[in-house]
Amino acid sequence: MAEEKQAAGTLYLCGTPIGNLEDMTYRAVRLLGEADIIAAEDTRHTRPLLTHFNIHTKCVSYHEHNKLEVGPQLVQRLLAGENVVCVSDAGLPGIADPGSHLAGLAIEAGIRVTPLPGANAALSALICSGLDTTCFTFVGFLPKTAKKRAEVLAEVRSHRETLIFYEAPHRLKASLGEIASALGGERRAAACRELTKKFEEFRRGSLQELLEHYEVSEPRGEFVLIVEGAGEAEEAPGEAPKPREMCEALLEQGLPKKEAMRETARRLGISRRDVYQAMLEENKE
Repeated sequence: MAEEKQAAGTLYLCGTPIGNLEDMTYRAVRLLGEADIIAAEDTRHTRPLLTHFNIHTKCVSYHEHNKLEVGPQLVQRLLAGENVVCVSDAGLPGIADPGSHLAGLAIEAGIRVTPLPGANAALSALICSGLDTTCFTFVGFLPKTAKKRAEVLAEVRSHRETLIFYEAPHRLKASLGEIASALGGERRAAACRELTKKFEEFRRGSLQELLEHYEVSEPRGEFVLIVEGAGEAEEAPGEAPKPREMCEALLEQGLPKKEAMRETARRLGISRRDVYQAMLEENKE
């Protein structure tokens, strides 16, 4: 276990507003001004925030595409005694962004890592969703490939706790369709957009109702989707989809036929020959 080096600086993981600048904390403003350097996911996004609070600390870019190069450089500065504040574009760094990578590097090097708590889109949406808040799973953004998305949704389908997804507006309708297909369109859900901003909106209903709404109303702004966990009926023995039904659902999600059959066999614990036979029987009907 790495021990914190007393002579080293401190890495602060700083929450920033997800929309409303008044959600910035006094402590975060002070430490952003006192830090030796700010590691920002996008300096162009962070600069207006710093300007608003009259903060002149130097910023460096630290994001998913340069973290392997810049992360070790920041650790060296921390080891030299400098204090670094890490911020994401909005919300808490380390949640669906590379802040967690920098924290891991710092901890491994024995550097003190401490939070500057602030706004978070996932929890802000959850507490206003009207769904269960006692247990939840943060899924974040679904993977880019259809196969990986199907795998993630298959994994969380039976989770009893509330599910939290992030989604961009141009992907919202497709994701709602895939989630509804994998989890069941009757699941209660809330689509939360533009949190703390002028056009903040919470739309609540079933997954199918939300999908139908956004089919005719173009999604705008960044979304958090809160989805009800699985009920007992969905976990009961004998309730699993039949091979043909599951394979057809995967085909609708964009998987090639061979991949869909392989994935169906894996999920149901049967042979691909059984899946193939089920599909043949469909063609005979």
